[in-house]
Amino acid sequence: MIELHRRHHRWTNTTKRQIRRIMDVTEQMKQLEADLQELGSLLEKAERKRVQDVLKQEQKKLEKEIAAKRQQKEQQARREADPMKATYTVKITNYAWDQSEKFVKIYLTLKDVQKIPCENVEASFTERSFSVLVKDLDGKNHQMTVLNLLYPIDEKNSCTKIKSDMVVIMCKKQTTTKWECLTKVEKASKDKDQPSTEDNADPSDGLMNMLKKIYSDGDDDMKRTINKAWSESQEKKIRGEEGMM
Repeated sequence: MIELHRRHHRWTNTTKRQIRRIMDVTEQMKQLEADLQELGSLLEKAERKRVQDVLKQEQKKLEKEIAAKRQQKEQQARREADPMKATYTVKITNYAWDQSEKFVKIYLTLKDVQKIPCENVEASFTERSFSVLVKDLDGKNHQMTVLNLLYPIDEKNSCTKIKSDMVVIMCKKQTTTKWECLTKVEKASKDKDQPSTEDNADPSDGLMNMLKKIYSDGDDDMKRTINKAWSESQEKKIRGEEGMM
């Protein structure tokens, strides 16, 4: 019974917050619509083309802002109508990244992300990781967590930026070192695939290791071709040694 009361209390508080947010958006829409109406009056009175063009640009901006607020209000109204409906979370796996001297930048493509409230995009950073959660976008949450970053980052000066259909994660570098990849796991995987280049190694070892890898990964035709080439090489080597005797 106590637990049921607690859940009801939490649900009630959540509903009250949602109602307040809807009222806030409604008030914002009223103000924007009043601005648009006044702008229309000014446009009717304007005679010079340059002034008319400036007013028309502002008119388009206000219309877009009102449309975004209307969509936000509708989303909040749907949540209020069904507050117990669970929103599921999907994992973000597709991304791109690049870097500058100061930042490593991760790009997440999320359609219409600029239309949801800024507080719906949450991010946390540690010295070797980051996590981003985009809440209630297209009826679901979107999350990405990356651990074991290649180099430590400055967590306090890292941030996210919201652009059109995109979230950019800005990881502030501690040094200007160029990153070869994003995580230590990716680096280990790359190093594993590369042939050994030790200073004291036989120069032919690298070639032999590469041939072994091609042989083990190749199909039957590839293996026959390598075996034939190897046999011919050994025969030439033997004939060459015999000729020197």
